[in-house]
Amino acid sequence: MNIIFLLTGILLAFVIAFLFSNNRKEIKYKRILTMLAVQLILVYFMMNTSIGLEVISSVGVFFEKLMKIADSGIQFVFGGLVNEGATTFFIGVLLPLVFISVLIGILNYIKVLPFIIKYTGLFLSKITGMGKLESYFAVSTATFGQPEVFLTIIKQIPLLPPKRLYTICTSAMSAVSMAMVGAYMTMLEPKYVVTAVVLNIFSALIVANIINPYDLEDHDDLIEVEEDERVPFFQMVGDSVMDGFKIVITVAAMLLGFIALMELINVIFLGIFQVSFQTIIGYIFAPIAFLMGVPWAEAVQAGGIMATKLVTNEFVAMLSFGEIANNLSEKTVAIVSVYLVSFANFGTVGIVSGSIRSISEKQGNYVSKFALKLLLGATLASVISGTMIGLVI
Repeated sequence: MNIIFLLTGILLAFVIAFLFSNNRKEIKYKRILTMLAVQLILVYFMMNTSIGLEVISSVGVFFEKLMKIADSGIQFVFGGLVNEGATTFFIGVLLPLVFISVLIGILNYIKVLPFIIKYTGLFLSKITGMGKLESYFAVSTATFGQPEVFLTIIKQIPLLPPKRLYTICTSAMSAVSMAMVGAYMTMLEPKYVVTAVVLNIFSALIVANIINPYDLEDHDDLIEVEEDERVPFFQMVGDSVMDGFKIVITVAAMLLGFIALMELINVIFLGIFQVSFQTIIGYIFAPIAFLMGVPWAEAVQAGGIMATKLVTNEFVAMLSFGEIANNLSEKTVAIVSVYLVSFANFGTVGIVSGSIRSISEKQGNYVSKFALKLLLGATLASVISGTMIGLVI
């Protein structure tokens, strides 16, 4: 049955992407099948081999230790605000992002991350057949957040044709930054978070190859990584602290607004229709969840969480998912968890469009024109990743 649902889930994503393709005759099926094969190998290796499970476990332990280290600073500043045995989302989940942001800043400053990203991207381009720029950016999105990731190719953005611009924006929405991974691991099982990060790199490129196929001219594929003016080390640390804190405040504000808005909508729907809004959108997304491999008895609940992520953001969906996850099967938990680990939602479309516009107004206008197709592509990438994990559970 797992193989059947693998086919139905991928076929669902392929058919929808094919219907919205910009140039169906140019779709590179060999390239797509190669990336699917790589995903199958990776998901089997990570979830079904002792080495793979050990690697994933080690990554989870690493981030768990980082969160504990971050807690030392949090306790010094905010210790005593939380009652013994109690937790708050802001202190326990969001504030550690400040320390992780500093760590990323240091690794970037000493050129460790640029080296890893560049050569991993080049290796990825050999496997996927995609351009070096697209492959480099796909790896970058798994490290940096938005809008910072666009600054790594700031010189190229004004020169990119719309077809390449769509691909990099899809990658940006389908991936998650390293700074967010630790926070996600407090709400989802770490093994699913790690697996999703890896799968999403390929899923985004697969969908982009269907919706937005193109060939590259040799001269179009040159990469020049933007080098920021080198600042003193402690200035960089201070900037990273403030960048991390801005992320914390931004996420906290969005959660405050979105969760309250969802509650208002639920109250209205309960008053008028005697059913919650999440239940209604759950029925709409239930067939999608079922085709991805979620048992039909749990499809409405899973579909409600998936839809919540689309209309709000992944944090709101993860918090809602945490309330029901214990009552769901392991397969459903795995599929929904992997699906949630991405930035594919309406709010992120605005962030991506605004980020590009701040670099080039012309390019920002292009992104605005294909915004909904961008959201569709990123969502379909999440569907592929979620379907893949269902194969091995």
